[in-house]
Amino acid sequence: MINIIVVDDHELVRAGIKKLLADVQGLKVIGEADSGESIISQVRQLNPDVVLLDLRMPGLGGIETTKRLTRLLPSLKILVLTSKSDELFAAKLLQAGAMGFLTKGCHPDELVIAIRKVFVGQRYLSPDIAQKLALQHVNEGDESPLMQLSDRELQIMQLIVQGARVQDISESLCLSTKTINSYRYKLHDKLKVNNDVELTHLALRYGLIEDVNEA
Repeated sequence: MINIIVVDDHELVRAGIKKLLADVQGLKVIGEADSGESIISQVRQLNPDVVLLDLRMPGLGGIETTKRLTRLLPSLKILVLTSKSDELFAAKLLQAGAMGFLTKGCHPDELVIAIRKVFVGQRYLSPDIAQKLALQHVNEGDESPLMQLSDRELQIMQLIVQGARVQDISESLCLSTKTINSYRYKLHDKLKVNNDVELTHLALRYGLIEDVNEA
């Protein structure tokens, strides 16, 4: 039996995954959590085999949560779920210790296959992510400057370039507006841009966000 904990800040998503896996032979959801902070205490108590982890959550992001969980329980297998196909996050998550990366739009059968593969120690990447990572290695001369960013910096940059206000980001991440602005200026300095418009152009170039004008 593969014991699983589902981590997502949306209750509806957790309920859907639990319902999907309820009738799958050999899989059992033994717990759920709505944040990176709350999953850490559950892992200590329940000792699961696999954690299905949402990438973007308030508080600890998916990458920092992955790092902490793998330090806490090295045998734990982490399969990250996200709403967006993004090779940048996939690379960082694999470096942090995740065993797999899957988009929430995948077929239910693919989720089951991914869980079983990571449980036995095999990596699993959704096909589109695997292809993008392969192409990234082929073209290493154009390595994304976003790879130098921390989990939190990347998280805040994505919210900024998606048009979120500083106040909204502050409330979402439970950080002060002063802290968000500090991160914002640090991003400008690290990436050598002068303003948020240039930051957005950089995000488009390296695939952090998609161009809405593309077909």
